[in-house]
Amino acid sequence: MSWTWRYEGDDGAVVTVAGASGSESFPSQGDAETWIGEAWSELLEGGVTQVTLCDAGKKIYGPMSLRPTT
Repeated sequence: MSWTWRYEGDDGAVVTVAGASGSESFPSQGDAETWIGEAWSELLEGGVTQVTLCDAGKKIYGPMSLRPTT
């Protein structure tokens, strides 16, 4: 299995971030979730407003906002 995050804008369109191609692959769901917990603010600064978690290309959940709750 290959767990990946799809980076998206508010409209759901794929967003490309310099230095983060979206091709990061993780061996488990937990690894992917830990990584997004550490990288979300950098992605948000790069224009990503939401992410979708995929396993082998199949949507598992999302979109999930990267904006902090107020």
